[in-house]
Amino acid sequence: MAIIMPSRRVRKTPFSPGVEAAGVKGYTVYNHMLLPTFFESVDADAAHLKQHVQVWDVAVERQVQIKGPDALRLMKMISPRDMDKMADDQCYYVPSVDHNGGMLNDPVSIKLADDHYWLSVADGDLWQYALGIAIALGLDVEVDEPDVSPLAVQGPKADDLMARVFGDVVRDIKFFRYKRLPFEGQEFVVARSGWSKQGGFEIYVEGTENGMPLWDALFAAGEDLNVRAGCPNNIERVESGLLSFGSDMRRENTPYECGLGRFCNSPEDYIGKAALAEQAKNGPPRQIRPIVIEGEIGACTGSWPLLVDGRQVGQVASAVFSPEFGVNVAIGMVDRSHWDAGTRMEIETEHGMRGAVVQEKFWR
Repeated sequence: MAIIMPSRRVRKTPFSPGVEAAGVKGYTVYNHMLLPTFFESVDADAAHLKQHVQVWDVAVERQVQIKGPDALRLMKMISPRDMDKMADDQCYYVPSVDHNGGMLNDPVSIKLADDHYWLSVADGDLWQYALGIAIALGLDVEVDEPDVSPLAVQGPKADDLMARVFGDVVRDIKFFRYKRLPFEGQEFVVARSGWSKQGGFEIYVEGTENGMPLWDALFAAGEDLNVRAGCPNNIERVESGLLSFGSDMRRENTPYECGLGRFCNSPEDYIGKAALAEQAKNGPPRQIRPIVIEGEIGACTGSWPLLVDGRQVGQVASAVFSPEFGVNVAIGMVDRSHWDAGTRMEIETEHGMRGAVVQEKFWR
């Protein structure tokens, strides 16, 4: 069996001892770090997540810190989101684009102060892009990666578990808002967010040394809640239409193609605005759609072409069988000519040709 060799280029996380003790069975590499992929099985992990509560090591969501007098100016340049409307305790989904309007990343931004932001990034070296702009324009801003590692608590019992560790104040945190809450002499940003539709929180753990004390406290407090170690689950996230940057969308895609046009509302001249003007007016030539694939499918490890009369009209990069809904659920990037709900296509998989049908909406 092949293994991933840890090194300074492929790092463990502050929570790795807990993850390994919990019996992790698979990893992927994400932002040069180890990200668990399943524990019991993807199916069993999904079923547990939907009923109970899980603690996820998502330290791979590295933080790009943008701090200094020109912090807001830089934030406005790298994203089409209107940053002036962001409240002091708010988290923002901020797609970042290049000069051609292509997606570079889709981080969540945390506003710590008027001159201090974190960007919790998807897989990609967005800090290099931000640093390059800052250097080129001589901005008075610091761009670096702080020692901050997110830990997610997800599932229908997440509020109960978090209240036992941080107090009932967590129940008052609204979606994509945060509070600074104490833990053993420290203070962490605790946000109601996370990469699932089951509800929960992300705790931004400052200081590697604080990782395992928090991990252990959550498990000690949640034994009767059937708490388990978990990780972002491919079944649940495809059912929910949660996009994976690098798979469902890449640099060749614009925010409008990814269904993120509502976040392109900045009045500023951000990088890529001119390139996106035509799609802002007339819509994109292709867009993300939920798709059902017929028949048996195996793992989707790359991308599968969507075909009509032998002509490619899109592709699927995420597909999996959903035990809950009894169908193969998928996320596809589909040409405008064929993206209407009910449109039938063929999909070319490693396991043979299959039928595919565009759906009206995602399953969650």
